[in-house]
Amino acid sequence: MTIKMKTATPLAAALLAVGLSGCGGDVNTNSNFSAVDTTKPVSDWKLVWSDEFEGNSIDRRKWTFEIDCRGGGNQEKQCYTDSPENAFVSNGTLKIVARPAAEGAPLPYTSARLNTRYQGDWKYGRIEVRAKAPSGQGSWPAIWMMPTDEVYGGWPKSGEIDIFEAVNLKTVDAEGNVEAKVYGTLHYGRDWPNNASSGKSYTLPNGANPADSFNTYAIEWQEGEIRWYVNGYLYQTQQASRVRTNSRGELIGLNHRGWFAEYFNIATGKLETQYNAAPFDQRFYLILNLAVGGNWPENVNNLGIDAAAFENGQTFEVDWVRVYECQANPRNGKGCETIRAGYLDSDTLVTGQAPIPVPPSTGVAQNLTIFDGTPNPNWPAWDCCGGSTPAIVQDASRGNVYEFVVGASPTVNGFISRSAFVTPPGVASPFDASPLKDKGSISFDMLVVSPPANPGSSWLFKVESNENSSAVELPLTASSEGVAPVTGQWQSYTFPLSMLDAAGLDLSAIDVVMIFPAWGSGEGAVYRVTNVKISQPAEFPELVIFNNGANADWPMWDCCGGSTPIEVLDEETDRLAAQFTVGASPTVLGFYNRSPLGGGNPFDASALLADGVVQFNVKVVNAPANPASTWLFKIEAAGGDSAVELPLSAGNGGQAPVTGQWATYTFSLQSLFDAGLDISAIDVLMIFPAWGTGEGAVFRVNEVKIFNPNAGNNQLVLFRDAVKAGWELWDCCAGSTPKVVDVGAPYGKVAQFEILGWPETVLGFLADEGEAFDASALLANGSVSFDMRVVSAPTNPNSSWFFKIESSGAATAVELALSAGNNGVAPVTGEWQRYSFSLQSLFDAGLDISDISVLMVFPAWGTGQGAVYQIDNVEISNN
Repeated sequence: MTIKMKTATPLAAALLAVGLSGCGGDVNTNSNFSAVDTTKPVSDWKLVWSDEFEGNSIDRRKWTFEIDCRGGGNQEKQCYTDSPENAFVSNGTLKIVARPAAEGAPLPYTSARLNTRYQGDWKYGRIEVRAKAPSGQGSWPAIWMMPTDEVYGGWPKSGEIDIFEAVNLKTVDAEGNVEAKVYGTLHYGRDWPNNASSGKSYTLPNGANPADSFNTYAIEWQEGEIRWYVNGYLYQTQQASRVRTNSRGELIGLNHRGWFAEYFNIATGKLETQYNAAPFDQRFYLILNLAVGGNWPENVNNLGIDAAAFENGQTFEVDWVRVYECQANPRNGKGCETIRAGYLDSDTLVTGQAPIPVPPSTGVAQNLTIFDGTPNPNWPAWDCCGGSTPAIVQDASRGNVYEFVVGASPTVNGFISRSAFVTPPGVASPFDASPLKDKGSISFDMLVVSPPANPGSSWLFKVESNENSSAVELPLTASSEGVAPVTGQWQSYTFPLSMLDAAGLDLSAIDVVMIFPAWGSGEGAVYRVTNVKISQPAEFPELVIFNNGANADWPMWDCCGGSTPIEVLDEETDRLAAQFTVGASPTVLGFYNRSPLGGGNPFDASALLADGVVQFNVKVVNAPANPASTWLFKIEAAGGDSAVELPLSAGNGGQAPVTGQWATYTFSLQSLFDAGLDISAIDVLMIFPAWGTGEGAVFRVNEVKIFNPNAGNNQLVLFRDAVKAGWELWDCCAGSTPKVVDVGAPYGKVAQFEILGWPETVLGFLADEGEAFDASALLANGSVSFDMRVVSAPTNPNSSWFFKIESSGAATAVELALSAGNNGVAPVTGEWQRYSFSLQSLFDAGLDISDISVLMVFPAWGTGQGAVYQIDNVEISNN
């Protein structure tokens, strides 16, 4: 009854995950139905407090009158009194009567509100009230509970339990609908106006109305769960939120979104969100009252207050109040549950309003492209409120762009990644930009085709995070460019993440980016947007000197022999390579950046010092005529002021080049720095036989680069020609040995699995102890993907194919139809098909992506006889 607005609450969608777990040969599911035997009557409730209203007066040892004219915090139109005209006992019932007030009274009605505070206070139990409700537009009876001690703070932080409420009963609207609903609700969470509530309504069967007869309204309240009943029928269950953690114990989501509490942790002194039984784990007292009017009843049904309905008073009549304690366990109230099959299904279990926790940042800086000509299915273009559908159109200078139109209805437009707006194959993917805070930005290009008809309209940028728990709105002129849109001109806008962070945006879960004319002033605007990104400059610089072709700033070079290095198509790799030839004159060869031959822009590798490498591939086509010749690598910087020369074999574990074979050579920048190289101005890289010994040598070089091999390298390649070290091809239960077979181009070596006899089994890839893969850094854009070909289909024509993935010890698992990874297309015998499952969808289905240890592909259990299938290119990587 305190500061509340009633709305219909969406029900939770229950997810029942059934399937193989661990695959040790036992496929039985494990469900626990032992908590309560629903076939036996409950007999362990003990009556601990009651009022049967059998006397001639209200028992002041049990009830306290509240006397005020404050309107209950809901703009109600009654004063509460202790007058016997407003509350009395007669004929075995309590009557609470709302009447017109005397002329000149502060409010137009009087009524009564009684509570049991300090005379009846309980923590857990069954509370029953048998009552007959009043009727009429403006009537608002309630049976509810408030916290005795408010240990978590003022309303609603310490909670409110509404056992029964109804408004405007028996009113009839223009369509002939008769109001007959009763409501049960919880209030909790943050301070008003950011308070939360959840609940649902119930309608008596057979057209009965709560204002026509007595009905019994009850709750059963135990630690972490509250259930609502009308005449013994359980119509609603609410529970505390249940959290999800990963293998590191970090909070990553909710298995059930229920209630929550927010209060200061005395130990840390910080305001914290608590996902436990709080605030409904303290003493509460009971309240009975009848309000007249207020925010809720006056704004529904026939609106306002029907004075005629209250002319002779409206009565809320209570037969009895009874409070029971569960003797099985009074401490937590568990063990006396009156439940039924399905009491936790989607029709009964209510989804609460607990904030969904943002998974901890991986700390890995990743860029996000929302739109650059190709739609990102996880971030659809969006018209909030105007009813238009943003369209991709061809722009003469930018190609595919999104075009937004603002009509007569006020709206905002942009891109959104929330589940209510994302359709398959996309998944809601709030973006963790926190690792980009210092150097990153949100940027986009925009062209105003037609400005708003209102010349006073201004253009705005807005970004929201975590379901609008934080947001920042700025004029476009606040961008780094500081320019206002000019009709007919493409313009770029950049908003540094550090600025948005300072303005209060939670960077860890960005889910909406909007560009729009100011609300209500944009009619007539048509504008185009592209290159929408949340990104930062490359964290690690990279220099590609030669990769299937030359870098013009780093031409191939023969120092002193007079030859001209050339590009040739290498027949083994089918790629261009740089080819060098050593003649009679001593020489060194390689790649040269100094002007005028090269670009004259030395490479600064300072940012790569810790993990960076110089890496290239070499194949000796013809060895030097001198069998004593040795191969060398040399690198110089700053015009030759510093240089390091090493045996080429030092870059390949001591292995010298073998004629006719490609080999990769890697030199760490740290070792070159330690040897004296100035890595801030690298300008020459050389590979050559030792001076004066190389005549007759011909060699090729490719994939020459200076880079950080760990930058963005968060992927797992499970199988490509061979299974990854630390993983194995695996038959769960039948004892077969999956093998690697060569199927020729283009797939080459692939993994082959066979189900040729009994027992049945599942097959796939299994991590060795300690080799589980942490895919947390790939959550936003990553997927599990592979190629598969069915060689021989199962002999059972009704067999279907499945994909399953598990974390270590099968602590979490997700099983899906294989076709879900290929737009609903089932495997076709003899054809290679690509399958991809987004990490976000697997995470949302309950997988702990920080600890992936099993990946399986198999025909349905018991139907796979005769199946032979091949899998290749298995990886967990960014899309």
